[in-house]
Amino acid sequence: MEIYQKLQSVTKNILKEEPLKKHTSFQIGGPADLMLIPECAREVAEISRILREEEIPYFFMGNGSNLLVSDKGYRGAVIKTTGLCEISTSGNSMTVSAGVMMSKAANLLLRNGLSGFEALSGIPGTVGGAVCMNAGAYGSEIKDVLTETTYLDGTQVKTINGQQHNFSYRHSFFSGKPHCILSSKLTLAPGNPNEIKEKMEDYTQRRVSKQPLNLPSAGSTFKRPEGYFASKLIEDCGLKGTRIGGACVSEKHSGFLVNDRGATCEDMLRLIDFVKNEVYKQFGVELELEVKTIEEDWKGVLS
Repeated sequence: MEIYQKLQSVTKNILKEEPLKKHTSFQIGGPADLMLIPECAREVAEISRILREEEIPYFFMGNGSNLLVSDKGYRGAVIKTTGLCEISTSGNSMTVSAGVMMSKAANLLLRNGLSGFEALSGIPGTVGGAVCMNAGAYGSEIKDVLTETTYLDGTQVKTINGQQHNFSYRHSFFSGKPHCILSSKLTLAPGNPNEIKEKMEDYTQRRVSKQPLNLPSAGSTFKRPEGYFASKLIEDCGLKGTRIGGACVSEKHSGFLVNDRGATCEDMLRLIDFVKNEVYKQFGVELELEVKTIEEDWKGVLS
């Protein structure tokens, strides 16, 4: 049976030669040979099995809010997990499928009067993506409220709890592993819905006032170097507004590299290298990318 027909027997959500710039917050990236959007764990497992049997490279992605994809696209299959969108609540806990957006989870927690997620509410990605990289904002990280994660290891469904997540700064048990997160359990504290809403609105206002949310970006481009802030180093180098092609260091927040004039992946990579070199030259600090890069023939795993 032809590969496409095999996959079509599992899911109808298949796109051929799909431009990845339509699926990344940078709005950069050429076409993937195939994009599949499974709607349940069974579909994820079966799709993965077929792709492995056929020796087709593939990777999992969520909302694409932390990816910089080659202009040539990706010669393989992309499994997009945004079709995994179930949510259930029990007492002070909420079990959330990997494809649920962080903002949606935050609003449901607000409705249920559960507090502790407010600072994370504006992170522009999925819960699965946040767990994978231990996403955080304003002093909070997903690890602070996460108690359990169910994931797919090959064709086996497994669950880890608590410290088994091996969380550290922008790192988790899943970093560098080809696993697919399926769902996570968030455990929070009861709170006053009005106070929760006020906190969420405060964090939203902070973002709007300080971040270039009107331009395509992947949020903070670099990780926070120990003892420093990447944005402060970049600003102190005089790099605000620095441009290469359509890629630019944001005038509003120097930690954001933005696509404001139809930037290519090459533009962004050259700007990233320029910023890294200038910061090292002036301060001796080596910046590390927070954004993940996907090349045309990439065969690795997201870290």
